[in-house]
Amino acid sequence: MSKVKYYYDPESLSYRKIERKKRRTLKYITVFLLASALFGFGFVFIASQYIESPKEKALKRELQNMQLQYDILNKKMSEAEAVLASVAERDNNIYRVYFEANPIPEAQRKAGFGGINRYKNLEGFDNSELIIETNKRLDILQKQIVVQSKSLDEIAALAEEKEKLLAAIPAIQPVSNEDLTRMASGFGMRTDPFTKVRKMHWGMDFTAPRGTPVYASGDGKVVRADSRASGYGKHIRIDHGFGYVSLYAHLYKYNVRKNQKVKRGDLIGFVGSTGRSQGPHLHYEIFKDGKRINPINFYYGSLTAEEFSKLLEHASLENQSLD
Repeated sequence: MSKVKYYYDPESLSYRKIERKKRRTLKYITVFLLASALFGFGFVFIASQYIESPKEKALKRELQNMQLQYDILNKKMSEAEAVLASVAERDNNIYRVYFEANPIPEAQRKAGFGGINRYKNLEGFDNSELIIETNKRLDILQKQIVVQSKSLDEIAALAEEKEKLLAAIPAIQPVSNEDLTRMASGFGMRTDPFTKVRKMHWGMDFTAPRGTPVYASGDGKVVRADSRASGYGKHIRIDHGFGYVSLYAHLYKYNVRKNQKVKRGDLIGFVGSTGRSQGPHLHYEIFKDGKRINPINFYYGSLTAEEFSKLLEHASLENQSLD
């Protein structure tokens, strides 16, 4: 029960009941509600400015984590771009130069993407510019990796071919140094031992005792092992591929047969004096694309600099050949 309040009326010398007017009551209620509302809005405003809600804290942590992940991603992309740039530089200036391949133009390596807007679906967000720029870097990096990958595939194929070429080129002496009596005659104009007339000597003569081993000077396939060529007597021809053919003449006997594959250093025959020959020796020739060339330029695989200089000195003497 609500308390009843009274006041003393001096005129009537009695207590009278205080009657509360409805209008005033309504006014008090309205003022109270407005004050409460203002206080509430003020509190909410201040709280929103200075006090974080659990949801806001969670969103802030998520935003900080995303910023950290972006920084890490950006750093990784920068490192990947630096590594790829280093590989591209070595590719153009070392690998492709060594294997005689044309360098890849810089414009081709770093070309962007033309045509339609590839990033339209990323527009309209708060961080659209950042997202689009990151996607562009990723796309260009991916394209550069594809270009570099294809280039390295090409280099690998060239390296494999180069390895085959290096193994095939006649690069060693066909007779060991310790088995040689002397290097009798070289490539060039020499005196014919039978007619005593100066004529072109198309190979090199290595004097050695009958039966001295003769070795294949490079990888290849035996295409001839017979005595049907005029003047050569028993001889062997090896096709090394890449336009190279080596010839070994005046042999005593064979150690290979036609169509047999041989490796550099394999024993293929023995020194003799068959055919047009004045004594036991090996006549050795090299053909490149069907033309005879000087064999002395191909001994880098078995001679030291001193041995090569000595051999070059003997080969340059215009003496009499042995065939």
